[in-house]
Amino acid sequence: MLLSEVFLPEFIIDDLQAEDKDEVFEEMVDRFCRVTKLNVREEVLSALHEREAKMSTGIQNGIAIPHGKTTVVEKVFGVLGVSKTGVAYDSLDGKPVYLVLMLLAPPVEAERHLHLLQRMASLLRNPDFYKDIVEAGNAGEIFEILKKYEDAGALSDG
Repeated sequence: MLLSEVFLPEFIIDDLQAEDKDEVFEEMVDRFCRVTKLNVREEVLSALHEREAKMSTGIQNGIAIPHGKTTVVEKVFGVLGVSKTGVAYDSLDGKPVYLVLMLLAPPVEAERHLHLLQRMASLLRNPDFYKDIVEAGNAGEIFEILKKYEDAGALSDG
């Protein structure tokens, strides 16, 4: 499964307003619920907070990858958010986060969930990907950048 199949344009927030981790979770979950028309806000927030309690998903270099498993979704979903001002996230490096990639998966999709996390980690090793995403002007541009880098990565993976 490709990241561009999960982070569809309607799930991309090009100007997050959140100032801290809790607000970013709420803003991204609200987008998820609005787009999917699922009334599962509290369940999804709970799954994200449960995972976050184990260790911060604010990895480093302005990037966070909150994720959770929950039975309220039947397949893997992703919401991508970009903050122009930075989010106080309690990141491992103590710095603000500008790029947030949220994944939600049902427990039966654990392998696919892990595969997508690995694909994200691979893409995020490329500093140009991060730079291009956070400098993009809108959700459509962000989606095209994601596809471009993912396609390039897939070709070089052999």
